[in-house]
Amino acid sequence: MTHSPIAAPYLIYLGDTPMAELAKTGAGLAYWRPERCLAQLREAGCAADLGLADMTVAQAAAAGAKTMVIGTAAPGGQLPQNWVARVVEAMEAGLDIASGLHVPLRSIPELAAAADRTGRLLHDVRLNPGPFPIANGLPRSGRRVLMVGTDCAVGKKYSALAIHRELAARGVPATFRATGQTGVLIDGHGFAIDAIVSDFLAGAVEMLTPAAAADHWDVVEGQGALIHPAYAGVSLGLLHGAQPEAFVVCHEAGRTELSGFPGHKTGTIAEIIELTTLLSRRVAPGIRCAGICINTVRLPETEARKVLAEAEAAHGLPATDPLRFGVTGLVDRLLGADGAGR
Repeated sequence: MTHSPIAAPYLIYLGDTPMAELAKTGAGLAYWRPERCLAQLREAGCAADLGLADMTVAQAAAAGAKTMVIGTAAPGGQLPQNWVARVVEAMEAGLDIASGLHVPLRSIPELAAAADRTGRLLHDVRLNPGPFPIANGLPRSGRRVLMVGTDCAVGKKYSALAIHRELAARGVPATFRATGQTGVLIDGHGFAIDAIVSDFLAGAVEMLTPAAAADHWDVVEGQGALIHPAYAGVSLGLLHGAQPEAFVVCHEAGRTELSGFPGHKTGTIAEIIELTTLLSRRVAPGIRCAGICINTVRLPETEARKVLAEAEAAHGLPATDPLRFGVTGLVDRLLGADGAGR
C-alpha cells in the first residue's frame, strides 16, 4: 500500500486549471506538508493559487526542486495536451514527475520518451498495488471513523487529517488512512480507491483498515458523496469496506450545486446522515454520526460561527470548521465521556 519515495522539494504544477477547487492535490500538499513544497507553476488563466512562490521550471530546478507534482485534476482524470510540453520541460531540467491523474504518465508517448531519454522517474500514485480481495463483510477489531460528504471537494481529507492530529495530540492510538491521490502524497501510504475495479473496492478498503487493537482508531479519508450521480459508487464501496462505527459529515457552507455538475443539488447534511446510517447497517449496525465539519473559508468569522451554531442546533451534533476552529468538541463526542467512545 505504499509507493516509491517521491523526492522533495516539490514544484507544484497547476497548469491553466479553470476552477480553484480542482487544485486540491496541490492545496493539500501546501497546507499539510509545506516543508516539501518549494514553489508553484501556473499557466495563463489559472484560477488556483496555493500561496507558494511562483517559479518557472528553470528557476525551480536551480532552487533545488526534485519533483514536479501535478497539483490539479482535469475533467476525466486526463493530462491536458497543452500541459505535456511543460512536463517534458521539467524532466529535461532534471525533475521527476508525480501525478494522481487517472491516465498513467507512461501511457503518454511524449512523457514516456522523455523519461527514457532523461532517466527521470514517473510516479503514478493512482497505480495501486494488488491483487485485492473480495470483501467479506465480517466484523473486525479496532475503531474506525469515516468522513462522508455532501459533495466532492468539501473538506473530507482535511477533516480526517485534523481529527487524526487531535487524536495523536491526546495520545490516542490512531492512523490516518488515505484513500485518494492527495492523501497518499501527503501521508506516503494508502491508495486511490477510485482507480480500483469496483468488485474489489470494498475488499481493498478492508485491507487498508485491518483488524487492530481495541483502542486503535483508523481515521478514514472519504471520497465522493452517496448522492452523487457520478461518484456514489466509490462512496458506497468505501462505506461498506471501512465498516465504521462512527462517521463525520463534511459540507461546504453556501454550496448548493455539485461542483462541476450544474443542475445537480448537493446533498443536505440530514440526508447524508440518514443515507449513511441506512446503507451501513448490514456491516456496521451500531454506526453513529459523531459530528459535522463545515468548510467556511468563504465566510467572515462571525457568519461562519453562526452557520456552525445553526448546524449544531439543527442536528444535535458538534459542528466545526476544522481548520479555523479545531475539532476538540467533535473528538470529545467521538471518544465519549470516558475517552473511549463506548
